[in-house]
Amino acid sequence: MEFELTAENFSDEVLGSGEKVMVDFFAPWCGPCMMMMPTIEYLYDDDVMPVGRVNVDDARELAEKYDVMTVPTLIVFKNGKAAARLSGYHSEED
Repeated sequence: MEFELTAENFSDEVLGSGEKVMVDFFAPWCGPCMMMMPTIEYLYDDDVMPVGRVNVDDARELAEKYDVMTVPTLIVFKNGKAAARLSGYHSEED
């Protein structure tokens, strides 16, 4: 399941979720972000975990709050806390 995250729904959808949620901080103009889309699609197509997407151009406050300095940045949240993080382009194996 993939869904769009905003400042308004981030707390409910990610921090208040009782499960692991991966958050993809991206920008539509970002080439590496688009290159990672097949990997992101694999994760939500196979129900590995829910994937929320944050457009950093539209939700700068979320990017700042989670120290997203480069896109793409993937953060896995578990029990409302950041548990793992990858920045930049990574292959499916990563």
